[in-house]
Amino acid sequence: MSDTSRSIPDRLQSPLERRLKSWETLLLAVAVAIFIVNSFTSPYFLNAWNLSDMTFNFTEKAMIAFAMALLIIAGEIDLSVASIIALASTAMGAAVQLGVGTPGLVLIGLGVGLLCGAFNGFLVTRMGLPSIVVTIGTMSLFRGISYIVLGDQAYRGYPSDFAFFGQGYVFWVISFEFVLFACLALIYFVLLHKTNFGRAVYAIGNNAVGAEFSGIRVARVKFILFLLTGLMSGVAAICLTSRLASTRPSIAVGWELEIVTMVVLGGVNILGGSGSIPGVVIAAFVMGLVTFGLGLLNVPGIVMSIVIGALLIGVIALPRLWENWRMQAAKR
Repeated sequence: MSDTSRSIPDRLQSPLERRLKSWETLLLAVAVAIFIVNSFTSPYFLNAWNLSDMTFNFTEKAMIAFAMALLIIAGEIDLSVASIIALASTAMGAAVQLGVGTPGLVLIGLGVGLLCGAFNGFLVTRMGLPSIVVTIGTMSLFRGISYIVLGDQAYRGYPSDFAFFGQGYVFWVISFEFVLFACLALIYFVLLHKTNFGRAVYAIGNNAVGAEFSGIRVARVKFILFLLTGLMSGVAAICLTSRLASTRPSIAVGWELEIVTMVVLGGVNILGGSGSIPGVVIAAFVMGLVTFGLGLLNVPGIVMSIVIGALLIGVIALPRLWENWRMQAAKR
């Protein structure tokens, strides 16, 4: 076989070629295809207000997914994020009963999220415990506290101005949540792809021991990542509680699966070391389009859970199958 017939290594391809062959481009094509299919299967899909409502299916989860992406790239994971939402929402609901206003509720939601993230980070970075074991434990702990406080009751009576975070619109059909989602996407893009902190995250995910010897304070970086994940869970708790105008201990049940699916679907390696924020943004839209399209067709929630689970398995298996195919093709 002559040299000219061999495939060009990825590193020697032009930036345009690499971009066209990237996971993000494939995911974008999938999003466009789903959008087209939805527009034909439901006459209500192309309504501007319906499309705006669709964004509520993913914005709150995507806020957490941005921080989760960095955490997974660094080789860790946090499965307690949905339970942090429940605990933060419970704390805000209890504060409402004491007459706390909207500024105080926001501070409580963010504060509880930070404290939970710090607790997870301490157990992982200081105690040396595996993050998956720690966060499975705190997942039960945080939600268990909510059930102890609330039982089968609910907190209501939130201030009218608190509703803006989850129900307000900035301009026409553009909601405050969607604007917040876009701003956070930009912030996390810069943080991961344009700063030394982001390069440290990639280095830790590829080789934590090597990163430590190169001068990166691995434990400190991971602790910050757990703080960010907790903080984003607090932000999501504020938006979700505002949108629902009530707090129940079952709030956000199952969200951890959807958030991890969103991150992995966005091209983040579940084993760490690679991934991008644009991929997570596109994955958020894909999942939002899928769940909203199924909702318009009156598909039961259990079927949506099956779809999400299949997506998670598929996006973990597909890259490995693709790599095996490429290796076999190269040998031929």
